[in-house]
Amino acid sequence: MAGKRLITVFGATGAQGGSVVNTFLNDPKLKSDWAVRAVTRDATKDSAKKLKDAGAEVVAADMNDKATLVSAMQGAAAVFAVTNYWEKMDAKLEVQQGKNLVDAAKETNVQQFIWSSLLNINKLSKGALPNVYHFDSKADVEEYAREVGIPATYFMPGFYMSNIPGGMFRRSPPNNAFTFALPVGPSAQIPLFDAADAGKYIKAAVLHRDELLGKRLLAATEYLTVTQIVEAFKKAFPEAGKDATFYSMPAEQFKGIFLARGMPDFAAQEFLENMLLLDQFGYYGGASLDETHRLVEDKLTTWDEHLRASKKWGEELK
Repeated sequence: MAGKRLITVFGATGAQGGSVVNTFLNDPKLKSDWAVRAVTRDATKDSAKKLKDAGAEVVAADMNDKATLVSAMQGAAAVFAVTNYWEKMDAKLEVQQGKNLVDAAKETNVQQFIWSSLLNINKLSKGALPNVYHFDSKADVEEYAREVGIPATYFMPGFYMSNIPGGMFRRSPPNNAFTFALPVGPSAQIPLFDAADAGKYIKAAVLHRDELLGKRLLAATEYLTVTQIVEAFKKAFPEAGKDATFYSMPAEQFKGIFLARGMPDFAAQEFLENMLLLDQFGYYGGASLDETHRLVEDKLTTWDEHLRASKKWGEELK
C-alpha cells in the first residue's frame, strides 16, 4: 500500500465495478501504482470476501448516507461511481444517490471522480422520448457534477451485450428458429459493450486523467446494425443459427411483452423508448467511438467473442 495511489470503487460486486476492481488489481500497468478500496453495501457477503481475498480493501457504504460515502472516499485519488436505477426503478432516488456521491467527492478532494453516466434522452430527442429515466437520471448527476466543479470524467457504457440473449434474441414459434426482435428498423445501430471491459476504459481514464477531465468516454467496442448482430450469430453457430432472422416488432407489441411479464406501465414504456432511441436519435446521439478507441490500449471484446464465450448463449442453444 505504501506509496500507492488509491482508487475507491463503488458497486464493486457488480458488473461494472467488479471489472474495475479486477483490472486495477491485476493489470501490469496499474497494480504496482494503485491500491483498491472496494465498496459494497454488505462487506460480509461471499462476493465481498472474494474481493478481499483478491487483494482489495473492502468497506461498506450506503448510497443514501453521505457520511459513509465520505468515509469510503477518504484518501482516494480516484473514485469510480455507479448507481443501479433498476433496483428501485426510482429516478429521483438515483439522482439523490448520485448527488450524494458528488458531494462526498468534493468534500474529500478526490482528484478524479469517474461517474458512470448516460446521455439525457429527453433533451437529445427534444421531448420525443421523455421516459428513458435510467439515462436521464444519470445525466442529471453528470450535470450536477459539472455545476459543482469537481474534477470528473464521464464513463458512458454502451448497450450491454449480455442483455441480448434470451429476452430480445431467442427461439420463437412456429419453427423454433432464433429471432432478434426489436421495435427498430434493420439498419438501427447498437454500440455494443461487454461489461467485463469496464476496467479497460477506467484504466484509460486514469492514465489520461488530464486529457479526460470534463470529457466523456464512450464505452463500446463497435457499432453494429441489428442485422449484423444476427449475421454474426449465424456465423458463430451455423447449425442453430441457420434460420435466424431479425424481426422489426411493432412498438405496442414490444411494450406488451414487458407488461405481460408484470412490469409496471412506466417501466415498459421506458424499455420501449430505450429501443426507439437506437433508431431515431442514436444511443450516443450519433457520436463516433474513435476518440475512446484512441485512448483505450487494451483489446476490447467483440460481439463475436462475446457470443462464443457467453454462458447465456449456451443456455439458449440447448
